[in-house]
Amino acid sequence: MADSALDTLLNAARAGDGLAQGDLLRRFEPWLRLLVRMQWESRFQAKFDASDIVQQTLLEAVRAFPQFRGSTEAELAAWLRQILAHALAHEIRRYHGVQKRDVSLEVSLNAELVQSSQRLGTLLAESWPSPSQQAAQRELDVLLADVLTRLPDDYREVLILRHLESLSHDDIAVRMNRSAGAVRMLWVRALASLRNELPLSAS
Repeated sequence: MADSALDTLLNAARAGDGLAQGDLLRRFEPWLRLLVRMQWESRFQAKFDASDIVQQTLLEAVRAFPQFRGSTEAELAAWLRQILAHALAHEIRRYHGVQKRDVSLEVSLNAELVQSSQRLGTLLAESWPSPSQQAAQRELDVLLADVLTRLPDDYREVLILRHLESLSHDDIAVRMNRSAGAVRMLWVRALASLRNELPLSAS
């Protein structure tokens, strides 16, 4: 989405336009899903449903949107990370049978989510050293999540496993039920596809 279109949508959402709020928040769904996967799927895959956590985050964001005071994508992303941390903490407390809210847990979770966002941004910066002026104004981690959704499933999976979960080609081969050689070729093609999906540089 162009920066001007994002500004228009954000302004409409802040003015109380319910449709704009829904459109704006749904735009962050791929990014939220990636954050949940990077932080929790490997540890709690059998306990928590990532889709449920993302949907709960978006529902809480809709209810709380009148309290959002930011005016940029970065501020909205930071606000959504806090809500996601709250949703994750709630699931953890429910799993352990704890009722009392633990603010320190939410702070810790939010810090880990920030680190995950930074890793997403780093992957995009490495793949895209000369972003367009328009895209440079976007949050790189949110933009990467958008781009990954446009890739074939196996391309997206190999990039996530290799760059975001830091698995070796051999480990990825086991996860994807392929040979290590096939995984290497898939990874090369996935990187090329990722770069092809990025907006043209300003140069």
